[in-house]
Amino acid sequence: MGYDQNNDYYSNGDQSWRDQTNVYQTQREQPTSMGRRSPRRKSGWLKGILAVLLVVAISFGAFYLMRNVGVRLERTEDGVTLSMTNRSKQAEPEQAEQPIPSPSASAQTETAAPQQTTQQPTQGAYVGSGTKLNIVSSQESSDTTFSDEEDALSLQDIYSTVIDSVVSISSMTSSGTSSGTGIIMSPDGYVITNHHVITGALVISVLTNDNQEYEAALVGSDEMSDLAVLKIDARGLQAAEFGDSSKLRVGDSVVAIGDPLGVQLRGTMTNGIISAINRDLTVGDRTMTLIQTNAALNNGNSGGPLINCYGQVIGINTVKMSSYYTATASVEGLGFAIPISVAKPIIDELIENGYVAGRPAIGISGDSLPSYYRTYYRLPDGVYVTSVNEGSDAKAKGIREGDIVTAINGEKICSIDELNTVKNQYAAGDEVTLTIYRSGTYYEVTVTLVDQATGK
Repeated sequence: MGYDQNNDYYSNGDQSWRDQTNVYQTQREQPTSMGRRSPRRKSGWLKGILAVLLVVAISFGAFYLMRNVGVRLERTEDGVTLSMTNRSKQAEPEQAEQPIPSPSASAQTETAAPQQTTQQPTQGAYVGSGTKLNIVSSQESSDTTFSDEEDALSLQDIYSTVIDSVVSISSMTSSGTSSGTGIIMSPDGYVITNHHVITGALVISVLTNDNQEYEAALVGSDEMSDLAVLKIDARGLQAAEFGDSSKLRVGDSVVAIGDPLGVQLRGTMTNGIISAINRDLTVGDRTMTLIQTNAALNNGNSGGPLINCYGQVIGINTVKMSSYYTATASVEGLGFAIPISVAKPIIDELIENGYVAGRPAIGISGDSLPSYYRTYYRLPDGVYVTSVNEGSDAKAKGIREGDIVTAINGEKICSIDELNTVKNQYAAGDEVTLTIYRSGTYYEVTVTLVDQATGK
């Protein structure tokens, strides 16, 4: 065995071993998979791509034939036959061109309609087609019957008759603005409303139904009756017609007009009936004889009219029950109005004098004592005197600030409301005896009641 330098192999003279070596060298000369691809390999890839494209084309063609040409297999006497139908060339049924109907014709009932092929709606397909919404004119509604009484007006007639006599009232106070309703009582600008609507007002404005706004002057106000009269500089106003409230019966139909919850809802009308008459209701420290109604009243309706079926004002709306009694804040259908027969003499006196004469007053101002205050200082129940009016008989009799009034004419009192309730049973000029507590001692002082308006 020797070493062949030309072939780098050992040789022992065996020809078969050399032949095997040549075969091995031949295999090494062929390219591997990591080397450059041969032309034969590239040609194979191209054939594969062409085959895929051919399959896709055949599939697409078959789908087209089935969809548009209509390929189907039919069983015949000779066997199964392949048939094709060209759907795209089938004749569609002819339809007569329909004219666009006129507005009058569109209201008529169609007796027959041609059968149409159902299609999916296309967005924007009918933009600018000229078709418009057709509104068919309807008859005006008839007037609503309001009452069976002879000559009674309908609800619509009542509203149109009274609405120009109803005004909106805004009062600017040091703490903000309050609103209410008023009634025009004369063409030259006298307006009726509630005392609590304008109490404490620095500026009062009146807005009429034709949107004219006026600054109002306060003619007179009476807390006891909760009535006030204003005056605006206007002429030719529509004055309300006032009816006789003494002829009311329970069950009579009524409406209320006003500004519930403020000017934004002004001119709102609600209807109901007379629920009760001569209803005595204690409001604060006074007892008022009122008309009860189930017509809806809300804050802002105060001072507005309660109207009978003839369009006449028979009451001035003043109280909603839940406004004064928090324990019954959820109640509805309990509204109250001042009867016109009760309000007329007070209104006349307010216009003539600016006040109601004869209202009794002791001549003092006071507050109810809180329970914790009485307990801490060991004081009795009563009214703490905060001031005494100059020129009053109470001042002359020695009543002074810091005294506590515990009784009037022997009747014990615990609050300012109770004191006023007893006092209002008397008239100006009457004498009453007050029980006074001062520095641990009780005194009885007899004083003469004075006129609340004049202080005399």
